[in-house]
Amino acid sequence: MTTVQPTVVSAEAVDVATRGGAGTARRRPRGSRPFRSPQAQELWGWTFVAVPMLLFLTFVIIPVVMAVVLSFTDYAVIGDPEWVGVENYRRILDDPIFWLALRNTVIYTVMFVPLGVLVALGTALLLNRSSRVVNLFRTLFYIPVVASTVATATIWYWLLNPQSGLFNIVLGWFGIDGPAWLYDSKWAMTAIVLMSVWSGFGTNMLIYLGGLQGIPRELYEAVRIDGANAWQSLRHITLPGLSRTTFLISTLLIIGAFQVFDQAYLLTKGGPGNSTLTVVYYIYNQGFGGLKMGYASALSFVLFLIIAVFSILNFRLTSRRQS
Repeated sequence: MTTVQPTVVSAEAVDVATRGGAGTARRRPRGSRPFRSPQAQELWGWTFVAVPMLLFLTFVIIPVVMAVVLSFTDYAVIGDPEWVGVENYRRILDDPIFWLALRNTVIYTVMFVPLGVLVALGTALLLNRSSRVVNLFRTLFYIPVVASTVATATIWYWLLNPQSGLFNIVLGWFGIDGPAWLYDSKWAMTAIVLMSVWSGFGTNMLIYLGGLQGIPRELYEAVRIDGANAWQSLRHITLPGLSRTTFLISTLLIIGAFQVFDQAYLLTKGGPGNSTLTVVYYIYNQGFGGLKMGYASALSFVLFLIIAVFSILNFRLTSRRQS
């Protein structure tokens, strides 16, 4: 009778068999890269961070520092800068054209910001549903944002024409004599505000749509069960739920309003009678028109402080409403 000797299997062999072999266990899918060490990952991370930081340093920090230095000099591009200390800032206090431009800019801001918020919010409420037609309108309303400012200004120059413009033609249907718009100092700023709201509300509309989709549907169902109507739902659910979104949009609109330049430059050239002269347009005239780069730099930093003050005021007002 033949005796079968038991095969002795070592623990290493069992481990290899269960894992498919040592070579199989270490084998990676074809095309995959070997695992990098933590040091290599850290090096790549710093590399990706360094590139945008270098661009930010080159195109933001260095120009800002140079502008700070130039604001204390008399620099006419041609020739060397001459140090004048705080003379440029003293000159701003006695510059009547600057205060006129600041007044015009504040008027523009007071008109533009509330109207921009209302138009963007109203459009977002109308388009806060899912359908192909709604998606089409979202695209159409966003087109002015990506259109060039020159093309937009050309369209509005035709719309606001006092003789053949569409606005005055429509007003004439109701027996109303339309104003001269861009040629009337009382209406020129209003025309610029209308163009600005039309050309930029698409972005704010999308931000509001994102905020609306973040409000839980259960809240609307609960107030509907309690008998609330559409206005009450808007007042007690929608608007409080969009408070942070409204703060973001209003802050962006304030900053953009104080930096308005293209519309006044393309439509009115600051006229008639300096009625649409804005602070940025005045800075442009001083720097590139009069070659007073030192004075223009000082005006720029004063504008920065004004924007900061208005942004802080907006933050305080919004915080009180939220509380």
